[in-house]
Amino acid sequence: MARQLDIRIKRAFEKASGDDGLRVLVDRLWPRGLRKEDAAIDLWLKELAPSAELRIWFGHDPVRWEEFRRRYLAELAPKSALLDEIRRSAAGRKLTLIYAAKDQAHNQAVVLRDLLAASSPPPRE
Repeated sequence: MARQLDIRIKRAFEKASGDDGLRVLVDRLWPRGLRKEDAAIDLWLKELAPSAELRIWFGHDPVRWEEFRRRYLAELAPKSALLDEIRRSAAGRKLTLIYAAKDQAHNQAVVLRDLLAASSPPPRE
């Protein structure tokens, strides 16, 4: 039985750490002003980012958060193969989902973390 994923989220502009494990960028666009050499991104899965339409509609407005979560989860539903790719890539190590948004509580990495945590198997006894 597989171990539960150890998932963290981190802003793209925070310094990479050896403790980050697999660093996966989950933004559709490269973070403005961030040099690729400084980002230490292992995997960039733009396909898991919210659609441009959803991102623009949301605008990181906390009032729209619950509806954003619902719509984003609906967009992720047909992308199980990509979610499985993250799980396989992170097997046995930490996973850090990287995002650029300023709002640390209302962004797609939070939704992805929760989705991956809920669908990963429970830890072995």
